[in-house]
Amino acid sequence: MMRHDVAIVGGGCVGLSVAKHLAERTDLDVAVLEKEHHLASHQSGRNSGVLHPGFNYPPDSKKARFATEGTARMKAYCEEHDVPCEELGVLVVATDDEEEARLDDLAEQAEANGVAYELLDSREAIRAHEPHAEGQAALHAPEAASVDSEQYVYALAREARELGVTIYTGYEVSRIEEAAEGYRLDTSNGRFEVPYLVNAAGLHADTLAHQVGVGEEYQVVPFRGEYYEVRPERAELCETMIYPTPNPELPFLGVHYTRRTDGKVIVGPNAVLAFGREAYDNTDVDPRELLETLTYGGFRRLLSSPLMLSVAWAELNKSYRKEKFAAASQKLVPDVRAEDLQKSYAGIRAQLVSDDGELVKDPLFVEREDAVHVLNAVSPGLTSSLPFGEHIAERLAAKVTV
Repeated sequence: MMRHDVAIVGGGCVGLSVAKHLAERTDLDVAVLEKEHHLASHQSGRNSGVLHPGFNYPPDSKKARFATEGTARMKAYCEEHDVPCEELGVLVVATDDEEEARLDDLAEQAEANGVAYELLDSREAIRAHEPHAEGQAALHAPEAASVDSEQYVYALAREARELGVTIYTGYEVSRIEEAAEGYRLDTSNGRFEVPYLVNAAGLHADTLAHQVGVGEEYQVVPFRGEYYEVRPERAELCETMIYPTPNPELPFLGVHYTRRTDGKVIVGPNAVLAFGREAYDNTDVDPRELLETLTYGGFRRLLSSPLMLSVAWAELNKSYRKEKFAAASQKLVPDVRAEDLQKSYAGIRAQLVSDDGELVKDPLFVEREDAVHVLNAVSPGLTSSLPFGEHIAERLAAKVTV
């Protein structure tokens, strides 16, 4: 039996940020339990690595606050800890009148959130930033950046260890039970007893929370996002980041271009239902988890919308038909061809869905007297991880009587 004051389940960017900030503020004996033998194996390391400066989030929302603060803090953190990070800026492109009108909304949000931006009103102005991009107008946000998310996670882990945090890798938490004083955690390598718990288990956070009666009105529905890489000899097609104008009626942004810190240009992701919470290939199926999703009332209600059904069909086509993915990519960069794209990696987004069929779009954590359950650290989770983790640590520290 192993004992610590606090157990944090999940060694991703949020869990490790909580650990770092908790160790800085208290003398608690903090442990992080990560099921994989390597950090950043799931959401924290399988993303586009973009720092979103906050122009796409409603003013005064948690998302806006965490994104704007998180972008600035992440850049400073990466510089201090020698993590690759490049401030490339992002070009949000409108290809028709309806999208151009939405750029004005983004500009208003950027203004309210204190995010630098410039509106471009011509094809020539767009091409001055991105010579191969195509559109009739765009919003340029120069503060967007690209970061090596895996190296960032390992930097957080090193700092947490230096502050006295114990990080257990290869410890999968299978069961959480309430005990007389705190919680018992059964793992693949033994049992832990702790007075305080932070559940930051990402794709499996809802499963663990439900074991202690928390968040039962929600369930994680996994959506796979697949990326292609532009062949190195054609990487000049994107010099920074090129995004479509977001549609507020749709849950996901759509295919976009990102130049990473290693010089690679990735295109994606799409957003297709994953047939398992860790089904990273479109041929992977976990029958039990797929059945869990398909029989969930909230998911069925989500798909009852004709719009969502049409989006789901289009995204599925992109997953299994490269020419459909290429066609979506050409909307922003017409010069790209299917043969310019080669399969890269995939990530899975832990999208929280409510029983009434609504996508939970904001960060969501549920507090108990001796626990915090992070049920939704949805995009921009990487960008927000420092202020979000600090916020959770502060909430927990206020409860502690160890």
